[in-house]
Amino acid sequence: MRKRFFPILTWAPTYDRDRFSADAIAALIVTIMLVPQSLAYAMLAGLPPEIGLYASIAPLLIYTVLGTSMSLAVGPVAVASLMTASAIGELTAQGTPEYLGAAIVLALLSGAILMAMGVARLGFLANFLSHPVISGFITASALIIALGQMKHIFGIEITGHTLLAQLSSLLNEVSGTNLNTLAVGAGALLFLIWARRALAPLLMRLGVSKKAASGLSKVAPVVAVIATTLSVWLFDLSAAGVAIVGDIPRGLPRPTVPDFDADLWRALLLPALMIGVVGYVETISVAQTLAAKRRQRIDPDQELIALGASNIGSAVSGGFPVTGGFSRSVVNFDAGARTPAAGALTAIGIALVTLFLTPLLFLLPKATLAATIIVAVLSLIDLEAIKRTWAYSKADFAAMSGTILGTLLFGVEIGIATGVLSSLLLFLARTSRPHVAIVGRVPGTEHYRNVKRHSVETLPNLLSIRIDESLYFPNARFLEDTVNAAIAAEPDIRDVVLMCSAVNYIDASALESLESIDHRLKDAGIKLHLSEVKGPVMDRLKKSAFQTHLSGQVFLSQFEAEMALRPPRAA
Repeated sequence: MRKRFFPILTWAPTYDRDRFSADAIAALIVTIMLVPQSLAYAMLAGLPPEIGLYASIAPLLIYTVLGTSMSLAVGPVAVASLMTASAIGELTAQGTPEYLGAAIVLALLSGAILMAMGVARLGFLANFLSHPVISGFITASALIIALGQMKHIFGIEITGHTLLAQLSSLLNEVSGTNLNTLAVGAGALLFLIWARRALAPLLMRLGVSKKAASGLSKVAPVVAVIATTLSVWLFDLSAAGVAIVGDIPRGLPRPTVPDFDADLWRALLLPALMIGVVGYVETISVAQTLAAKRRQRIDPDQELIALGASNIGSAVSGGFPVTGGFSRSVVNFDAGARTPAAGALTAIGIALVTLFLTPLLFLLPKATLAATIIVAVLSLIDLEAIKRTWAYSKADFAAMSGTILGTLLFGVEIGIATGVLSSLLLFLARTSRPHVAIVGRVPGTEHYRNVKRHSVETLPNLLSIRIDESLYFPNARFLEDTVNAAIAAEPDIRDVVLMCSAVNYIDASALESLESIDHRLKDAGIKLHLSEVKGPVMDRLKKSAFQTHLSGQVFLSQFEAEMALRPPRAA
Protein backbone atom coordinates (compact mmCIF):
# COMPACT_ATOMS: atom_id res chain seq x y z
CA MET A 1 0.00 0.00 0.00
CA ARG A 2 2.81 2.42 0.88
CA LYS A 3 4.53 1.75 -2.46
CA ARG A 4 1.30 2.48 -4.30
CA PHE A 5 0.98 5.97 -2.83
CA PHE A 6 4.74 6.60 -2.57
CA PRO A 7 6.30 5.16 -5.77
CA ILE A 8 9.71 6.48 -4.67
CA LEU A 9 9.87 3.39 -2.44
CA THR A 10 9.99 1.16 -5.51
CA TRP A 11 13.14 2.67 -7.05
CA ALA A 12 15.00 4.46 -4.25
CA PRO A 13 16.30 1.29 -2.53
CA THR A 14 18.21 0.31 -5.70
CA TYR A 15 19.41 3.82 -6.54
CA ASP A 16 23.14 3.78 -7.29
CA ARG A 17 25.98 5.94 -8.55
CA ASP A 18 25.35 5.14 -12.23
CA ARG A 19 21.75 6.25 -12.01
CA PHE A 20 22.75 9.37 -10.12
CA SER A 21 25.27 10.28 -12.82
CA ALA A 22 22.67 9.85 -15.57
CA ASP A 23 20.08 11.81 -13.63
CA ALA A 24 22.55 14.61 -12.83
CA ILE A 25 23.48 15.11 -16.50
CA ALA A 26 19.80 15.15 -17.52
CA ALA A 27 19.02 17.60 -14.69
CA LEU A 28 21.75 19.99 -15.82
CA ILE A 29 20.43 20.07 -19.38
CA VAL A 30 16.79 20.46 -18.27
CA THR A 31 17.72 23.21 -15.78
CA ILE A 32 19.45 25.23 -18.50
CA MET A 33 16.38 24.81 -20.69
CA LEU A 34 13.85 25.38 -17.94
CA VAL A 35 15.10 28.73 -16.57
CA PRO A 36 14.16 30.86 -19.62
CA GLN A 37 11.01 28.78 -20.13
CA SER A 38 9.87 29.33 -16.54
CA LEU A 39 10.40 33.08 -16.82
CA ALA A 40 8.56 33.14 -20.15
CA TYR A 41 5.56 31.12 -18.99
CA ALA A 42 5.15 33.28 -15.89
CA MET A 43 5.05 36.29 -18.20
CA LEU A 44 2.49 34.50 -20.37
CA ALA A 45 0.33 33.94 -17.29
CA GLY A 46 0.58 37.66 -16.51
CA LEU A 47 2.76 37.08 -13.45
CA PRO A 48 6.18 38.38 -12.34
CA PRO A 49 8.98 36.29 -13.90
CA GLU A 50 10.27 34.94 -10.58
CA ILE A 51 6.93 33.17 -10.07
CA GLY A 52 7.85 30.87 -12.94
CA LEU A 53 11.00 29.88 -11.08
CA TYR A 54 9.06 29.32 -7.86
CA ALA A 55 6.58 27.10 -9.71
CA SER A 56 9.44 24.94 -10.96
CA ILE A 57 10.94 23.95 -7.60
CA ALA A 58 8.40 22.44 -5.20
CA PRO A 59 6.38 20.60 -7.91
CA LEU A 60 9.50 18.79 -9.12
CA LEU A 61 10.43 17.75 -5.59
CA ILE A 62 6.92 16.50 -4.85
CA TYR A 63 6.63 14.60 -8.12
CA THR A 64 9.90 12.84 -7.33
CA VAL A 65 8.22 11.25 -4.31
CA LEU A 66 4.73 10.62 -5.73
CA GLY A 67 5.12 10.24 -9.50
CA THR A 68 5.21 6.95 -11.40
CA SER A 69 6.97 8.21 -14.54
CA MET A 70 10.75 7.89 -14.66
CA SER A 71 11.12 10.77 -17.14
CA LEU A 72 8.29 13.27 -16.64
CA ALA A 73 9.30 16.86 -15.82
CA VAL A 74 6.59 18.89 -14.06
CA GLY A 75 6.39 22.67 -14.19
CA PRO A 76 4.79 25.65 -15.95
CA VAL A 77 3.62 24.99 -19.52
CA ALA A 78 2.22 27.22 -22.24
CA VAL A 79 -1.40 26.05 -22.36
CA ALA A 80 -1.86 26.04 -18.57
CA SER A 81 -0.28 29.51 -18.41
CA LEU A 82 -2.69 30.81 -21.04
CA MET A 83 -5.65 29.27 -19.22
CA THR A 84 -4.43 30.85 -15.97
CA ALA A 85 -4.26 34.30 -17.55
CA SER A 86 -7.67 33.83 -19.14
CA ALA A 87 -9.28 32.60 -15.91
CA ILE A 88 -8.12 35.41 -13.64
CA GLY A 89 -7.65 38.19 -16.19
CA GLU A 90 -11.30 39.22 -15.95
CA LEU A 91 -11.41 39.01 -12.15
CA THR A 92 -8.54 41.31 -11.28
CA ALA A 93 -5.85 43.44 -12.94
CA GLN A 94 -2.42 42.10 -13.83
CA GLY A 95 0.46 43.32 -11.70
CA THR A 96 -1.60 43.53 -8.53
CA PRO A 97 -1.23 41.40 -5.38
CA GLU A 98 -4.81 40.23 -5.96
CA TYR A 99 -3.84 38.84 -9.38
CA LEU A 100 -0.99 36.79 -7.90
CA GLY A 101 -3.28 35.65 -5.08
CA ALA A 102 -5.86 34.46 -7.60
CA ALA A 103 -3.19 32.48 -9.48
CA ILE A 104 -2.13 30.81 -6.22
CA VAL A 105 -5.75 29.93 -5.43
CA LEU A 106 -6.16 28.52 -8.93
CA ALA A 107 -3.17 26.20 -8.42
CA LEU A 108 -4.45 25.17 -4.99
CA LEU A 109 -7.96 24.37 -6.24
CA SER A 110 -6.66 22.56 -9.30
CA GLY A 111 -4.37 20.46 -7.14
CA ALA A 112 -7.10 19.63 -4.63
CA ILE A 113 -9.48 18.55 -7.42
CA LEU A 114 -6.86 16.32 -9.03
CA MET A 115 -5.91 14.71 -5.72
CA ALA A 116 -9.56 14.03 -4.92
CA MET A 117 -10.01 12.43 -8.34
CA GLY A 118 -6.91 10.32 -7.79
CA VAL A 119 -7.99 9.06 -4.38
CA ALA A 120 -11.42 8.23 -5.83
CA ARG A 121 -9.70 6.53 -8.81
CA LEU A 122 -11.48 8.75 -11.32
CA GLY A 123 -8.69 8.95 -13.87
CA PHE A 124 -10.99 7.45 -16.48
CA LEU A 125 -13.00 10.69 -16.58
CA ALA A 126 -10.22 12.32 -18.58
CA ASN A 127 -11.01 9.84 -21.37
CA PHE A 128 -14.11 11.88 -22.17
CA LEU A 129 -11.74 14.35 -23.81
CA SER A 130 -10.98 12.60 -27.07
CA HIS A 131 -7.58 12.95 -28.72
CA PRO A 132 -8.91 15.01 -31.67
CA VAL A 133 -10.54 17.41 -29.21
CA ILE A 134 -7.36 17.80 -27.14
CA SER A 135 -5.25 18.18 -30.30
CA GLY A 136 -7.64 20.84 -31.63
CA PHE A 137 -7.67 22.71 -28.32
CA ILE A 138 -3.87 22.74 -28.06
CA THR A 139 -3.49 23.86 -31.68
CA ALA A 140 -5.94 26.73 -31.22
CA SER A 141 -4.39 27.71 -27.88
CA ALA A 142 -0.94 27.74 -29.48
CA LEU A 143 -2.16 30.16 -32.15
CA ILE A 144 -3.63 32.48 -29.51
CA ILE A 145 -0.46 32.30 -27.43
CA ALA A 146 1.81 33.01 -30.40
CA LEU A 147 -0.27 35.97 -31.55
CA GLY A 148 -0.55 37.36 -28.04
CA GLN A 149 3.24 37.37 -27.65
CA MET A 150 3.61 39.65 -30.65
CA LYS A 151 3.07 42.58 -28.29
CA HIS A 152 6.49 41.92 -26.83
CA ILE A 153 8.07 41.36 -30.25
CA PHE A 154 6.71 44.67 -31.60
CA GLY A 155 6.88 46.57 -28.34
CA ILE A 156 3.18 47.48 -28.40
CA GLU A 157 0.11 46.67 -26.34
CA ILE A 158 -2.16 43.85 -27.53
CA THR A 159 -5.30 43.02 -25.57
CA GLY A 160 -7.89 40.24 -25.71
CA HIS A 161 -8.03 36.49 -25.14
CA THR A 162 -9.46 35.49 -28.52
CA LEU A 163 -7.87 35.45 -31.96
CA LEU A 164 -10.12 38.14 -33.41
CA ALA A 165 -9.67 40.45 -30.44
CA GLN A 166 -5.90 40.09 -30.59
CA LEU A 167 -5.78 40.60 -34.37
CA SER A 168 -7.89 43.73 -34.09
CA SER A 169 -5.69 45.08 -31.30
CA LEU A 170 -2.51 44.25 -33.24
CA LEU A 171 -3.70 46.08 -36.36
CA ASN A 172 -4.71 49.12 -34.32
CA GLU A 173 -1.39 49.33 -32.45
CA VAL A 174 1.16 48.14 -35.02
CA SER A 175 1.93 51.69 -36.14
CA GLY A 176 3.49 52.30 -32.72
CA THR A 177 6.08 49.53 -33.16
CA ASN A 178 9.37 50.09 -31.36
CA LEU A 179 12.02 49.26 -33.97
CA ASN A 180 14.69 48.43 -31.39
CA THR A 181 12.35 45.99 -29.69
CA LEU A 182 11.41 44.48 -33.06
CA ALA A 183 15.08 44.01 -33.93
CA VAL A 184 15.77 42.20 -30.66
CA GLY A 185 12.58 40.12 -30.75
CA ALA A 186 12.72 39.21 -34.43
CA GLY A 187 16.41 38.39 -34.17
CA ALA A 188 15.85 36.09 -31.20
CA LEU A 189 12.86 34.49 -32.92
CA LEU A 190 14.71 33.78 -36.15
CA PHE A 191 17.70 32.40 -34.27
CA LEU A 192 15.56 30.06 -32.18
CA ILE A 193 13.65 28.81 -35.22
CA TRP A 194 16.94 28.20 -37.04
CA ALA A 195 18.46 26.48 -34.00
CA ARG A 196 15.49 24.16 -33.63
CA ARG A 197 15.66 23.06 -37.25
CA ALA A 198 19.29 23.33 -38.34
CA LEU A 199 21.67 23.59 -35.37
CA ALA A 200 21.84 19.88 -34.54
CA PRO A 201 22.43 18.81 -38.20
CA LEU A 202 25.12 21.51 -38.51
CA LEU A 203 26.92 20.31 -35.39
CA MET A 204 26.77 16.72 -36.61
CA ARG A 205 28.35 17.75 -39.92
CA LEU A 206 31.12 19.36 -37.89
CA GLY A 207 31.84 16.04 -36.21
CA VAL A 208 29.79 16.36 -33.02
CA SER A 209 28.00 13.17 -31.96
CA LYS A 210 24.28 12.94 -32.53
CA LYS A 211 23.49 12.88 -28.79
CA ALA A 212 25.75 15.84 -28.00
CA ALA A 213 24.42 17.83 -30.98
CA SER A 214 20.85 17.23 -29.84
CA GLY A 215 21.71 18.34 -26.31
CA LEU A 216 23.52 21.48 -27.46
CA SER A 217 20.60 22.46 -29.69
CA LYS A 218 18.35 22.45 -26.63
CA VAL A 219 20.36 25.24 -24.97
CA ALA A 220 19.72 27.67 -27.83
CA PRO A 221 17.25 29.69 -25.68
CA VAL A 222 20.05 30.28 -23.16
CA VAL A 223 22.29 31.53 -25.98
CA ALA A 224 19.52 33.89 -27.07
CA VAL A 225 19.09 35.11 -23.49
CA ILE A 226 22.82 35.80 -23.11
CA ALA A 227 23.19 37.46 -26.51
CA THR A 228 20.19 39.76 -26.23
CA THR A 229 20.95 40.66 -22.62
CA LEU A 230 24.48 41.67 -23.63
CA SER A 231 23.03 43.70 -26.53
CA VAL A 232 20.78 45.63 -24.16
CA TRP A 233 23.74 46.32 -21.88
CA LEU A 234 26.20 47.31 -24.65
CA PHE A 235 23.82 49.59 -26.57
CA ASP A 236 21.69 50.79 -23.65
CA LEU A 237 18.58 49.55 -25.45
CA SER A 238 16.42 49.85 -22.35
CA ALA A 239 16.71 53.63 -22.70
CA ALA A 240 15.51 53.24 -26.30
CA GLY A 241 12.25 51.64 -25.22
CA VAL A 242 13.20 47.95 -25.15
CA ALA A 243 11.24 46.42 -22.28
CA ILE A 244 13.36 44.38 -19.87
CA VAL A 245 12.56 41.92 -17.13
CA GLY A 246 13.97 44.20 -14.44
CA ASP A 247 14.66 43.28 -10.87
CA ILE A 248 13.98 39.65 -9.98
CA PRO A 249 14.00 39.05 -6.23
CA ARG A 250 16.84 36.82 -5.11
CA GLY A 251 16.03 33.93 -2.80
CA LEU A 252 13.83 30.91 -2.39
CA PRO A 253 10.04 31.21 -2.31
CA ARG A 254 8.43 31.60 1.08
CA PRO A 255 5.53 29.36 2.11
CA THR A 256 2.27 31.02 1.14
CA VAL A 257 -1.27 30.39 2.32
CA PRO A 258 -3.89 32.22 0.20
CA ASP A 259 -6.64 34.17 1.92
CA PHE A 260 -10.06 32.59 1.75
CA ASP A 261 -12.41 34.68 -0.37
CA ALA A 262 -15.57 32.67 -0.99
CA ASP A 263 -16.56 34.64 -4.10
CA LEU A 264 -13.10 34.34 -5.65
CA TRP A 265 -12.76 30.64 -4.87
CA ARG A 266 -16.23 29.97 -6.28
CA ALA A 267 -15.40 31.90 -9.47
CA LEU A 268 -12.17 29.96 -9.96
CA LEU A 269 -13.58 26.50 -9.24
CA LEU A 270 -14.63 25.66 -12.82
CA PRO A 271 -11.45 27.09 -14.43
CA ALA A 272 -9.42 25.10 -11.89
CA LEU A 273 -11.24 21.92 -12.93
CA MET A 274 -10.60 22.65 -16.61
CA ILE A 275 -6.92 23.43 -16.07
CA GLY A 276 -6.51 20.33 -13.94
CA VAL A 277 -8.19 17.97 -16.41
CA VAL A 278 -6.43 19.40 -19.48
CA GLY A 279 -3.12 19.33 -17.62
CA TYR A 280 -3.70 15.75 -16.54
CA VAL A 281 -4.53 14.61 -20.08
CA GLU A 282 -1.33 16.21 -21.36
CA THR A 283 0.67 14.77 -18.46
CA ILE A 284 -0.58 11.21 -18.79
CA SER A 285 -0.13 11.28 -22.59
CA VAL A 286 3.50 12.37 -22.28
CA ALA A 287 4.20 9.98 -19.40
CA GLN A 288 2.74 6.94 -21.16
CA THR A 289 4.52 7.75 -24.43
CA LEU A 290 7.91 7.95 -22.74
CA ALA A 291 7.23 4.95 -20.49
CA ALA A 292 6.36 2.77 -23.48
CA LYS A 293 9.80 3.40 -24.98
CA ARG A 294 11.42 1.76 -21.95
CA ARG A 295 8.68 -0.76 -21.24
CA GLN A 296 7.79 0.95 -17.98
CA ARG A 297 4.36 1.26 -16.37
CA ILE A 298 2.37 4.37 -15.49
CA ASP A 299 -0.40 4.36 -12.87
CA PRO A 300 -3.01 6.89 -14.13
CA ASP A 301 -4.72 7.30 -10.74
CA GLN A 302 -1.43 7.80 -8.92
CA GLU A 303 -0.47 10.37 -11.57
CA LEU A 304 -3.60 12.29 -10.60
CA ILE A 305 -2.41 12.33 -6.99
CA ALA A 306 1.15 13.27 -7.97
CA LEU A 307 0.05 16.08 -10.28
CA GLY A 308 -2.48 17.33 -7.74
CA ALA A 309 0.11 17.39 -4.97
CA SER A 310 2.55 19.17 -7.31
CA ASN A 311 -0.01 21.91 -7.94
CA ILE A 312 -0.65 22.28 -4.22
CA GLY A 313 3.11 22.51 -3.74
CA SER A 314 3.26 25.20 -6.41
CA ALA A 315 0.51 27.15 -4.63
CA VAL A 316 2.16 26.90 -1.21
CA SER A 317 5.42 28.17 -2.71
CA GLY A 318 3.70 31.12 -4.37
CA GLY A 319 3.40 29.60 -7.85
CA PHE A 320 0.63 28.94 -10.37
CA PRO A 321 -0.83 25.81 -12.05
CA VAL A 322 1.72 23.32 -13.40
CA THR A 323 1.60 20.12 -15.39
CA GLY A 324 3.89 17.65 -17.13
CA GLY A 325 5.54 19.53 -19.98
CA PHE A 326 6.05 17.76 -23.30
CA SER A 327 9.26 19.45 -24.45
CA ARG A 328 11.10 19.35 -21.12
CA SER A 329 10.02 15.75 -20.48
CA VAL A 330 11.32 14.67 -23.89
CA VAL A 331 14.58 16.52 -23.24
CA ASN A 332 14.80 14.86 -19.82
CA PHE A 333 14.24 11.46 -21.44
CA ASP A 334 16.69 12.03 -24.29
CA ALA A 335 19.32 13.33 -21.87
CA GLY A 336 19.26 9.98 -20.12
CA ALA A 337 17.19 10.51 -16.98
CA ARG A 338 16.77 7.16 -15.26
CA THR A 339 14.54 8.03 -12.28
CA PRO A 340 12.38 10.90 -10.96
CA ALA A 341 15.45 11.96 -8.97
CA ALA A 342 16.43 13.89 -12.10
CA GLY A 343 13.49 16.16 -11.32
CA ALA A 344 14.67 16.71 -7.77
CA LEU A 345 18.15 17.60 -9.05
CA THR A 346 16.58 19.99 -11.56
CA ALA A 347 14.68 21.64 -8.70
CA ILE A 348 17.96 22.09 -6.82
CA GLY A 349 19.49 23.68 -9.94
CA ILE A 350 16.62 26.14 -10.30
CA ALA A 351 16.79 26.93 -6.58
CA LEU A 352 20.48 27.81 -7.01
CA VAL A 353 19.57 30.10 -9.90
CA THR A 354 17.01 31.93 -7.76
CA LEU A 355 19.57 32.28 -4.98
CA PHE A 356 22.58 33.49 -6.95
CA LEU A 357 21.93 34.27 -10.62
CA THR A 358 18.76 36.38 -10.82
CA PRO A 359 20.67 39.72 -10.86
CA LEU A 360 22.18 38.65 -14.19
CA LEU A 361 18.67 38.59 -15.68
CA PHE A 362 17.90 42.26 -14.93
CA LEU A 363 18.53 43.42 -18.52
CA LEU A 364 16.92 40.38 -20.18
CA PRO A 365 14.53 41.69 -22.90
CA LYS A 366 10.94 40.58 -22.60
CA ALA A 367 11.02 40.19 -26.40
CA THR A 368 13.48 37.30 -25.97
CA LEU A 369 11.14 35.52 -23.58
CA ALA A 370 8.28 36.11 -26.02
CA ALA A 371 10.36 34.56 -28.81
CA THR A 372 11.03 31.55 -26.55
CA ILE A 373 7.29 31.11 -25.99
CA ILE A 374 6.43 31.48 -29.68
CA VAL A 375 8.97 28.88 -30.80
CA ALA A 376 7.84 26.49 -28.05
CA VAL A 377 4.13 26.73 -28.90
CA LEU A 378 4.57 26.58 -32.67
CA SER A 379 5.62 22.96 -32.22
CA LEU A 380 2.22 22.31 -30.64
CA ILE A 381 0.34 23.29 -33.80
CA ASP A 382 -0.47 19.98 -35.46
CA LEU A 383 -1.94 20.62 -38.89
CA GLU A 384 -1.22 17.04 -39.93
CA ALA A 385 -3.54 15.80 -37.18
CA ILE A 386 -6.33 17.93 -38.64
CA LYS A 387 -5.77 16.44 -42.10
CA ARG A 388 -5.60 12.88 -40.75
CA THR A 389 -8.78 13.33 -38.72
CA TRP A 390 -10.63 14.74 -41.74
CA ALA A 391 -9.60 11.76 -43.86
CA TYR A 392 -10.40 9.17 -41.19
CA SER A 393 -13.53 10.38 -39.41
CA LYS A 394 -15.75 13.31 -40.35
CA ALA A 395 -17.48 13.10 -36.96
CA ASP A 396 -14.19 13.41 -35.07
CA PHE A 397 -13.19 16.23 -37.43
CA ALA A 398 -16.42 18.06 -36.59
CA ALA A 399 -15.58 17.82 -32.87
CA MET A 400 -12.00 18.93 -33.51
CA SER A 401 -12.95 21.87 -35.71
CA GLY A 402 -15.67 22.92 -33.25
CA THR A 403 -13.08 22.96 -30.47
CA ILE A 404 -10.63 24.97 -32.59
CA LEU A 405 -13.23 27.53 -33.62
CA GLY A 406 -14.66 27.76 -30.11
CA THR A 407 -11.20 28.42 -28.67
CA LEU A 408 -10.13 30.90 -31.35
CA LEU A 409 -13.37 32.88 -31.41
CA PHE A 410 -14.60 32.72 -27.82
CA GLY A 411 -11.62 31.85 -25.63
CA VAL A 412 -10.12 28.82 -23.94
CA GLU A 413 -13.01 28.19 -21.53
CA ILE A 414 -15.60 28.03 -24.31
CA GLY A 415 -13.18 26.03 -26.44
CA ILE A 416 -12.58 23.30 -23.88
CA ALA A 417 -16.28 23.24 -22.94
CA THR A 418 -17.08 22.77 -26.62
CA GLY A 419 -14.58 19.94 -26.76
CA VAL A 420 -16.04 18.15 -23.75
CA LEU A 421 -19.59 18.54 -25.05
CA SER A 422 -18.54 17.41 -28.54
CA SER A 423 -16.83 14.31 -27.13
CA LEU A 424 -19.90 13.34 -25.12
CA LEU A 425 -22.27 13.97 -28.03
CA LEU A 426 -20.08 11.90 -30.35
CA PHE A 427 -20.05 9.05 -27.85
CA LEU A 428 -23.82 9.15 -27.46
CA ALA A 429 -24.37 9.42 -31.21
CA ARG A 430 -22.16 6.42 -31.93
CA THR A 431 -23.57 4.19 -29.23
CA SER A 432 -27.21 5.21 -29.67
CA ARG A 433 -27.23 3.76 -33.19
CA PRO A 434 -24.78 0.84 -32.96
CA HIS A 435 -23.71 -1.24 -35.90
CA VAL A 436 -26.07 -4.20 -36.27
CA ALA A 437 -25.56 -6.95 -38.83
CA ILE A 438 -27.60 -9.93 -40.01
CA VAL A 439 -25.08 -12.76 -40.07
CA GLY A 440 -24.72 -16.15 -41.67
CA ARG A 441 -22.26 -19.02 -41.43
CA VAL A 442 -19.16 -19.07 -43.60
CA PRO A 443 -19.41 -22.43 -45.47
CA GLY A 444 -17.37 -25.22 -43.88
CA THR A 445 -16.60 -23.24 -40.70
CA GLU A 446 -18.16 -22.19 -37.42
CA HIS A 447 -17.58 -18.50 -38.14
CA TYR A 448 -20.40 -16.01 -38.72
CA ARG A 449 -20.13 -12.88 -40.82
CA ASN A 450 -22.28 -10.04 -42.20
CA VAL A 451 -24.47 -11.28 -45.08
CA LYS A 452 -23.82 -8.00 -46.94
CA ARG A 453 -20.04 -8.43 -46.87
CA HIS A 454 -19.47 -12.18 -47.24
CA SER A 455 -20.81 -15.21 -49.07
CA VAL A 456 -22.49 -17.08 -46.21
CA GLU A 457 -25.16 -19.68 -45.54
CA THR A 458 -28.43 -18.79 -43.80
CA LEU A 459 -31.52 -20.78 -42.76
CA PRO A 460 -34.97 -19.70 -43.95
CA ASN A 461 -36.53 -20.07 -40.50
CA LEU A 462 -33.67 -18.40 -38.55
CA LEU A 463 -32.69 -14.74 -38.28
CA SER A 464 -29.29 -14.15 -36.63
CA ILE A 465 -28.54 -10.55 -35.63
CA ARG A 466 -25.14 -9.48 -34.28
CA ILE A 467 -25.12 -6.38 -32.04
CA ASP A 468 -21.76 -4.58 -32.03
CA GLU A 469 -22.24 -2.45 -28.92
CA SER A 470 -23.19 -2.71 -25.28
CA LEU A 471 -26.91 -2.23 -24.69
CA TYR A 472 -28.01 0.71 -22.56
CA PHE A 473 -30.72 3.35 -22.47
CA PRO A 474 -29.73 5.47 -25.53
CA ASN A 475 -29.79 2.48 -27.91
CA ALA A 476 -32.49 0.32 -26.28
CA ARG A 477 -35.29 1.61 -28.52
CA PHE A 478 -33.02 1.38 -31.57
CA LEU A 479 -32.59 -2.35 -30.92
CA GLU A 480 -36.36 -2.82 -30.73
CA ASP A 481 -36.89 -0.98 -34.01
CA THR A 482 -34.11 -2.96 -35.73
CA VAL A 483 -35.52 -6.34 -34.72
CA ASN A 484 -39.08 -5.33 -35.66
CA ALA A 485 -37.95 -4.10 -39.09
CA ALA A 486 -35.97 -7.29 -39.75
CA ILE A 487 -38.91 -9.52 -38.80
CA ALA A 488 -41.30 -7.55 -40.97
CA ALA A 489 -39.05 -8.17 -43.97
CA GLU A 490 -38.82 -11.96 -43.37
CA PRO A 491 -42.29 -13.53 -42.90
CA ASP A 492 -40.94 -17.13 -42.71
CA ILE A 493 -38.81 -16.49 -39.63
CA ARG A 494 -39.61 -18.66 -36.59
CA ASP A 495 -36.50 -18.06 -34.48
CA VAL A 496 -34.44 -14.94 -33.80
CA VAL A 497 -30.96 -15.18 -32.29
CA LEU A 498 -29.26 -12.08 -30.88
CA MET A 499 -25.52 -12.69 -31.16
CA CYS A 500 -24.05 -10.85 -28.16
CA SER A 501 -20.30 -11.40 -28.62
CA ALA A 502 -19.67 -7.61 -28.59
CA VAL A 503 -22.08 -6.81 -25.75
CA ASN A 504 -20.21 -5.99 -22.54
CA TYR A 505 -23.10 -4.55 -20.57
CA ILE A 506 -26.91 -4.55 -20.51
CA ASP A 507 -28.52 -1.90 -18.33
CA ALA A 508 -32.07 -1.86 -16.92
CA SER A 509 -33.53 0.03 -19.88
CA ALA A 510 -32.03 -2.40 -22.37
CA LEU A 511 -33.26 -5.34 -20.29
CA GLU A 512 -36.80 -3.98 -20.52
CA SER A 513 -36.36 -3.64 -24.28
CA LEU A 514 -35.24 -7.25 -24.54
CA GLU A 515 -38.30 -8.32 -22.55
CA SER A 516 -40.50 -6.21 -24.84
CA ILE A 517 -38.90 -7.73 -27.95
CA ASP A 518 -39.43 -11.24 -26.55
CA HIS A 519 -43.09 -10.48 -25.75
CA ARG A 520 -43.82 -9.14 -29.24
CA LEU A 521 -42.03 -12.02 -30.96
CA LYS A 522 -43.90 -14.52 -28.79
CA ASP A 523 -47.20 -12.97 -29.86
CA ALA A 524 -46.12 -13.45 -33.48
CA GLY A 525 -45.20 -17.09 -32.91
CA ILE A 526 -41.44 -16.42 -32.95
CA LYS A 527 -38.92 -17.40 -30.29
CA LEU A 528 -36.11 -15.11 -29.11
CA HIS A 529 -32.69 -16.65 -28.33
CA LEU A 530 -29.35 -15.25 -27.23
CA SER A 531 -25.89 -16.55 -28.11
CA GLU A 532 -22.29 -15.89 -27.01
CA VAL A 533 -23.35 -13.92 -23.93
CA LYS A 534 -20.31 -12.95 -21.86
CA GLY A 535 -20.00 -14.16 -18.28
CA PRO A 536 -20.43 -10.79 -16.49
CA VAL A 537 -23.47 -10.00 -18.68
CA MET A 538 -24.96 -13.43 -17.95
CA ASP A 539 -24.41 -12.90 -14.24
CA ARG A 540 -26.53 -9.76 -14.38
CA LEU A 541 -29.27 -11.41 -16.41
CA LYS A 542 -29.48 -14.18 -13.82
CA LYS A 543 -30.36 -11.57 -11.20
CA SER A 544 -33.57 -10.84 -13.13
CA ALA A 545 -36.50 -12.98 -14.27
CA PHE A 546 -35.51 -12.56 -17.92
CA GLN A 547 -34.39 -16.16 -18.46
CA THR A 548 -37.45 -17.52 -16.71
CA HIS A 549 -39.79 -15.81 -19.17
CA LEU A 550 -37.54 -16.00 -22.25
CA SER A 551 -39.33 -17.83 -25.04
CA GLY A 552 -36.13 -19.32 -26.40
CA GLN A 553 -32.72 -20.35 -25.04
CA VAL A 554 -29.29 -18.92 -24.28
CA PHE A 555 -26.65 -20.70 -26.38
CA LEU A 556 -22.94 -20.85 -25.69
CA SER A 557 -22.07 -20.17 -29.34
CA GLN A 558 -23.79 -19.06 -32.51
CA PHE A 559 -22.91 -22.37 -34.16
CA GLU A 560 -24.59 -24.27 -31.33
CA ALA A 561 -27.68 -22.10 -31.78
CA GLU A 562 -27.85 -22.79 -35.51
CA MET A 563 -27.41 -26.53 -35.06
CA ALA A 564 -30.15 -26.64 -32.43
CA LEU A 565 -32.59 -24.51 -34.42
CA ARG A 566 -31.96 -26.04 -37.83
CA PRO A 567 -35.26 -27.52 -39.12
CA PRO A 568 -35.28 -31.34 -39.23
CA ARG A 569 -34.58 -32.83 -42.62
CA ALA A 570 -37.48 -34.57 -44.35
CA ALA A 571 -37.23 -38.38 -44.25
